[in-house]
Amino acid sequence: MHGPGHNQRYAASESWLARAERSIPLGSQTFSKSRTQLPIGASPLFAERGEGPVLIDIDGNRYIDYVCSLGAITLGYNDPDVNAAVVAQAQKAVIMSLAGREETLLAEKIIDLIPCAEGVRFGKNGSDATAGCVRIARAHTRRDLVAVCGYHGWQDWYIGSTARHLGVPDSTREMTKKFTYNDIDSVTALFRAHPGEIAALILEPVAFEEPRDDFLHKLKDVAHANGALLIFDEVVTGFRFPGGSAQAMTGVTPDLAAIGKGMANGFPISAVVGRAELMKLMEEVFFSFTMGGELVSIAAAMATLDKGREKKVYDQLASVGQVLLVGVRDLIARHGLAETLSIVGQPSWQLIVMKDHASASSFDLKTLFIQECMRRGVFAIGIHFLSYAHTLDHVRQTLAAYDEVFAILADALKANDLRRRLDCEPLVPLFKVR
Repeated sequence: MHGPGHNQRYAASESWLARAERSIPLGSQTFSKSRTQLPIGASPLFAERGEGPVLIDIDGNRYIDYVCSLGAITLGYNDPDVNAAVVAQAQKAVIMSLAGREETLLAEKIIDLIPCAEGVRFGKNGSDATAGCVRIARAHTRRDLVAVCGYHGWQDWYIGSTARHLGVPDSTREMTKKFTYNDIDSVTALFRAHPGEIAALILEPVAFEEPRDDFLHKLKDVAHANGALLIFDEVVTGFRFPGGSAQAMTGVTPDLAAIGKGMANGFPISAVVGRAELMKLMEEVFFSFTMGGELVSIAAAMATLDKGREKKVYDQLASVGQVLLVGVRDLIARHGLAETLSIVGQPSWQLIVMKDHASASSFDLKTLFIQECMRRGVFAIGIHFLSYAHTLDHVRQTLAAYDEVFAILADALKANDLRRRLDCEPLVPLFKVR
């Protein structure tokens, strides 16, 4: 192992990390963009700009980007149509002392696109939207408990149920219960254990596992039979999946949904959407903040959603992503890595799963994977978010890089010398969110 700091490829990134950590915990505003997820000495840590599907770091290295700002970039960096809409709105106002008509226009567009949406309220982050859904559900049912499956943001009501619960009161943590995806018995068991107490079930309807045996339909039936609401967290899947949402793709319409990342191609906006009678409660439930009607992001969302429909963006994400999904699966088999690597998920949102091996942990494996991908100009940490700017040529370049990377991984596992091939300390677990 060479250790951090030897690699001049990332010299500016490492220098800026040292400076940033003097004023910012971990040197980043987001855990997923910090040294907890990116190995120092083997990956970039600071970006300079983005162009289409390409990320350029502050050392000038270029990468085909499959993180896409944690899935927020659906069209590609610096999309000209979104930028034009943003500039036009910014010349009028960013935010004003009265509501803008643009708020209504975007709400109407979302109602037209999302099956469950009969009313809309805007937030800024996905966590705003999921928390808003939970608050409405509690107000409607007059119950306190919430059952969760998957990842739903940073706020107390959810994060208290994870290993990252420092600072969350025990009384709050006790109000969040967990159930297991594709296991309807785990849901019915919760209702038996807490009769008349559960306000809602909230889950990512489709993530890296396909719903089996009509799971989502059964989930809705069980929730309603027990007086609870069904909430879909579509912060990731909204405006990324075929039809524009997982609810459209699966044919299961929830009572409420949270949408966010795909709405505005990277501009900060999210939304709570749902049935009219439930959204009417927003007149009493407090969900209000200064930036809720911020107009530049609303303009970006209008342009993003218009382009999504006009250019059939969601279909292209699926078709290009399918080539990547199948290509990676074939490479895993070709290099004899099937016991250690697999790829799961939907074409537009994929995950390379890494398992412990007799000669290396999954985190050792992930660190070497990241190191070698970055060297070859592929910004990949195991997850694939596709954007409209990704073409089949980008996918071919990526698969050629993965062919080399997987060969290195296979050889390192066989030789039992994976750690000696690292230019950095291996990553360690943050916490499991899905």
